[in-house]
Amino acid sequence: MYLEKSPKTWSAICIALYLVGIAYLGADTIPDEIGLWLGLSALFLVVLLPCLAVPISKAIYQRIRIDGETVRVGRERIPLAEVDPASVQAALQGAVPTPMERYATSTAAIDAPAPGLRAAERSGPRLVGGGWAVPMGMDSVTISTRQGELLLIATRNRTAFLTALANGTAGRSNS
Repeated sequence: MYLEKSPKTWSAICIALYLVGIAYLGADTIPDEIGLWLGLSALFLVVLLPCLAVPISKAIYQRIRIDGETVRVGRERIPLAEVDPASVQAALQGAVPTPMERYATSTAAIDAPAPGLRAAERSGPRLVGGGWAVPMGMDSVTISTRQGELLLIATRNRTAFLTALANGTAGRSNS
């Protein structure tokens, strides 16, 4: 029903710059100094890996998939029958936040496994997916389960996600 794919632009730019850089270095050093070239390639790889850490983390913890029975966010699966359709409709009818509001909300949406940073300790919604926080600037949606638990889901396309979730929860009875 719905699959939220992560953009690959940042990763492609970082990898392309890395490859261009090591190719440029290799043009002068490979015939004579292959050891030096391999060492510099490894050194620049240490710079590349942190640049790719955030996109990889987003792909693992904020990947969203809705099928006929479940909504899967990162490593968690929530049956659609447990999602409160009224909370989905309320979120769908709510105002779409501006980019500055998304940044402000994402900086406060922390659910890290440390004293004082757990959402339950602060009476906030639980972050779904397995991550510790909403990535900076990413939009997030708060919905609830039929048992009243508040769930915070980071999404790239708020309207498309909520529309698919509303379609998936429409007409479902509490099982």
